[in-house]
Amino acid sequence: MELLEHSHEEVLQREEAANRLRELADQLSRHNKVSFSKDGRNYTVDVPKEVKLTLEIEVNTEKGDSEIEIEITW
Repeated sequence: MELLEHSHEEVLQREEAANRLRELADQLSRHNKVSFSKDGRNYTVDVPKEVKLTLEIEVNTEKGDSEIEIEITW
């Protein structure tokens, strides 16, 4: 099976980023799947009941570059 990856990056206001996370959370909790589009095609990924959640917060006090990474695997 071929690996399909979808990556998207854009600059948003903090509130809009939170809205996007809520939309993803709603897809997971209500529909047990995540849908996305790539190259004009729609894809749906079924997510099992049990997943591994990894949350990583990095704060760089010298440069001011910080990040929050959220990863869900199964």
